[in-house]
Parts: sequence; C-alpha cells; structure tokens
Amino acid sequence: MISRRRGVGDQGDRMITRRDLLSLVVLALTAPISVFAQKEKTSYIVGVLRYSHRDSNVPYIAAFKQGLESFGYIEGNNLTLHIRYADGEAERLGPLAEELVRLKVDIIMAMDTLSTRAAQRASTVIPIVIGTATDPVGNGLVASLARPGGNTTGLSNMASDIVPKRLELLVAILPKITRVAVLVNSANPASRPELKAIEEASKRVGLKLITLEVNRPAQIEQAFSAMTQQRVEGLIVSLDPMLSQQRNLIASLALKNRILAIGGTLLYAEAGMLISYGQNVSESYRRAATYVDKILKGAKAGDLPVEQPTTIELVVNNKTAKALGIKFPQSILVQATTVIE
Repeated sequence: MISRRRGVGDQGDRMITRRDLLSLVVLALTAPISVFAQKEKTSYIVGVLRYSHRDSNVPYIAAFKQGLESFGYIEGNNLTLHIRYADGEAERLGPLAEELVRLKVDIIMAMDTLSTRAAQRASTVIPIVIGTATDPVGNGLVASLARPGGNTTGLSNMASDIVPKRLELLVAILPKITRVAVLVNSANPASRPELKAIEEASKRVGLKLITLEVNRPAQIEQAFSAMTQQRVEGLIVSLDPMLSQQRNLIASLALKNRILAIGGTLLYAEAGMLISYGQNVSESYRRAATYVDKILKGAKAGDLPVEQPTTIELVVNNKTAKALGIKFPQSILVQATTVIE
C-alpha cells in the first residue's frame, strides 16, 4: 500500500486548484453574457442615402423594403430605417452621411454614385452597399468587381456598356437622323464614363453629338432652346438622379419640340419619353437587400463581388410615338419588354 504524505507541494496544489476554480467561476459568469451580446442581436439600423428628391424614389425605396422583408427584416419590428435625401443638392450629401454615422447605423445603403462617395468619406468602417452606380471601378468606389475591398460593395448599372444600343434604337426608328443631343449633369462624376461611351458610339454610327450640361433643373429649358437652334432630332438622357427627378419636364419638352427622347429606366418611358432602355432599377434596389442580409449575418462588404444587371428592359411608348407621327419598326417591337399604350 502506498501512502501519500502531505507537504508544501500539497498546499501549492490546493492553491492552484482554488485559482483554477475561481477562473472557472468567472468564465461561467461572464462567457454567457458576451455570447448573448454577440449572437442575440435582434434589431438592426440601416441608413439610406440618396442624392435626388424623395418623390422620385418612392418605387425604389419600396423595392428595397420588399427585399429586406423577404429576408425577415420588418421596419418597426426588427428593423429601423433612417432615410436621408439630398434633394438634388450634392453639397448636402456629406452632412447627411455624417448624420447617419452619428446615428450608429449598422449599414449604409448608398443609392447612387454621389451618395456612395459621401458615405465613404464619412466612414471607412461602417459597411456600405451601393444601390446602383455607373462604373464603380472607374469611379474609384471599389478596387475591382470581383474583390471590392474596403467597406463597400453592391450593384453596378452598366450604363456606359449599353449606350451604343440606345443610339442604334434611335437610328432604327429614324434612319435619316443626323443630330443627337445628350443631357448630362456634369456635377455627377458618374456621368463621365457614360458620356465618353456616347461620344465613341456616335462617331462609329456617324452621328453629330451635341453635349448639353445641365446641373440644375432651371437649366433644362435652356438646353431645349439650344437643341431647337441646332436642329436636334434625337435626345439621350444620361443616368442621373437629378435628371430622373425632372423626367416629366424633359419628356414634355421633348414632345413639344418633336425630339425623339430615350432614357435609361422604365420611369422615363412612363413619363412620356419615346423609349427607355436599361436595367430594371427597382429590381437592383430589391437585390441590394441581399447584400444587407449577408453583411448583417457576418460577411465582409469588401469580400462580396459587385453584381452587374443580367436583364435589360426595352420599353416603348406608343402614345408618344403616335403624337410624334412615328411608327415603331417591327424589329423594335419584338424586342420590347413593355409597350405603353
């Protein structure tokens, strides 16, 4: 039989045991609290930043909310939305973005290029989801489409990629067309790659392109006066929140001056322009909710590839065509996804 003698080592062993026991008690008391704090967050705050006026964003905000609801985020329940509009005044975006940061939002949904830039200046930590932006790489919003890096990801609108098709549509409707104008908001950097693409495409098809810069709504009527003086036959409206906000005025002036106008989204054709050709913007904002969900569940914004639209819509307005005395060729009608009568 082996007997054990008590000694100094035994006291030391008992001291270690007590210390270990104390550590275990501390862990038992504190670990559940930290785990609960990390895993049991049940409500989120999402900031939304938009360059244009709230009235022109009703369908887009609705689409974003629908997307969030499909993932179980319900406003007033487990979701708080702080929506801020700059009403077409770019200088207001910075202060509005900083306000969202102070509100400690979990994510900023930046609905356009200018809003994204303002959000990036306001925070390099809060994840930013782009609703739609022209050439996000060229405009310096992300490092690449596949690996955006930083705190930003989202959706591209491919505006500059589909410009040639808009010119082709104008030529198909009016084969003898020679002069085309483009309305551009030069205050919006996103317009630059689109304008460059329009200039290159117009040279290829042999059209004279007249660029008219419109930075404020008050300049739109002046732009149309210039178009009539230069005998413009067709008009391309570049993608821009301020111009979209003024789409009804642009459509009515185009019809009054008998100019074939084409815009980049369904809203332009619904406003009375002859054609719209581009992505479904509402669907893009609905898709943006996918990014919000992934980020709230732990994904890093910079690791999520930027998505490009896969569906392009061609909308024709027969009512406007009849008012202009134009008949759409069959080649266009068979491509149309929507016909407005």
